[in-house]
Amino acid sequence: MNIKTKKLLRKLHDISAAMGFEIFAVGGFVRDGLLRKSVKDIDFVLIGDAQLFAGKLQETLKVRNLVSYPRFGTFMLEYGEYKLEFVNARDESYASDSRKPRTRKADLLSDLSRRDFTVNTLAMVLSEDKFGEIIDVFDGQKDLKAGILRTPLAPAATFSDDPLRMMRAIRFAATYHFTIESKTWAGLCEAAPRLPVVSTERIVDEFNKILLSDQPSSGMLMLEEAGLLRQFLPEFSELKGVDQRQDFHHKDVFYHTLEVLDNTARSSRNAGLRLAALFHDIAKPATKRFEPKIGWTFHGHEVVGERMTRKIMRRLTYSNEMTDYVAKLVRLHLRPMALISEEVSDSAVRRLIFLAGAELDDLMILCRADITSKNPEKVRRYLRNYDRVLVKIQEVEVRDRLRNFQPPVDGLEIMAMFNLRPGPLVGKIKKFVEEAILDGQVPNEHDACRQYILDHRQQLLN
Repeated sequence: MNIKTKKLLRKLHDISAAMGFEIFAVGGFVRDGLLRKSVKDIDFVLIGDAQLFAGKLQETLKVRNLVSYPRFGTFMLEYGEYKLEFVNARDESYASDSRKPRTRKADLLSDLSRRDFTVNTLAMVLSEDKFGEIIDVFDGQKDLKAGILRTPLAPAATFSDDPLRMMRAIRFAATYHFTIESKTWAGLCEAAPRLPVVSTERIVDEFNKILLSDQPSSGMLMLEEAGLLRQFLPEFSELKGVDQRQDFHHKDVFYHTLEVLDNTARSSRNAGLRLAALFHDIAKPATKRFEPKIGWTFHGHEVVGERMTRKIMRRLTYSNEMTDYVAKLVRLHLRPMALISEEVSDSAVRRLIFLAGAELDDLMILCRADITSKNPEKVRRYLRNYDRVLVKIQEVEVRDRLRNFQPPVDGLEIMAMFNLRPGPLVGKIKKFVEEAILDGQVPNEHDACRQYILDHRQQLLN
């Protein structure tokens, strides 16, 4: 812990002590400190009145960005580089049919016992004489050292009180490489059907953190084995057992997709790109057909996959921007493979650049990640093919300036040229120019495109 953090903690203790309250740093700050990780998000438990303390803190620290939830005895604020959250010591639980927790004030031991895992039940004393002393009533330090996730109370009670803890268990296991203790795992699997009690937003927040782990397939496998995945993403569970035949070798689409996900994770921290890896073959069960001379086929799975991706991501409350990005990559993920031939035309390359736009680099990462053959020579051959595609793309892109392409003659200029009102004809002329550029019939330059339109005036206006 650095000096700056120590000073802040001591200041908070002094303010609480002056009010007759006790305050402890708890949870992730203490856990990650023991793991030698730098932490700027700090949670505190207050034995006293959190709302009164919040007002005093706001006055003393001169902060304006305090966010308060009086019903739950919780408030948060940002102070310099720190994000601080304060709660009254409390019990918290969910009714069987409610997404909103019931809370009541409690003592420190009760507060620590209601937490999710023993490694998160650690509390740090902030008083002058015992500063830094760890309160550890559930052997959390022992479990932390052993890399074990265990609930402080019976797993059934812990997961029933807040079913999101099941997602958190798998997130911690995936990101910290912890092992979930056997009784805790059994309780988690038994409670899995209760996950929908939790709001979709909270589930997806944990899911995103699992996807951003170093090896996200480990978290995905645990979600599937526990029965959690089918509670919020059944479409992915349905990939399991779907064979795809390639060069007479069978691949299960579920496990193939997890390989693609891990390959993508090794190349990028982009959450959207990892989602695209997850969804790129999502429509294979819906499009699967068997042709005796070929094997399993999935014609059009990229088109159906785009539609499914949009529907799933809307249901999971992702933003429109993220949904558009992921759906676009799903739709285009087969396109670069069609360009590996030596004889591919510049027109085909232009169209890929045009269609992918700003996502072209990410698309190529996804396509490379999609190579999951166990034959090293085949992998090298495919990667060499993609290297050739990249060279072609760079050559055409430099020459034709097509990244984030927009026709050099816009709609306003077209209307002025022909004294037109806004309408379908303007769009038709813009499309005509766009196709001519992509086909190489006219350079991507304003004057050349304007003249091209004038040369085809009769054809366009008839």
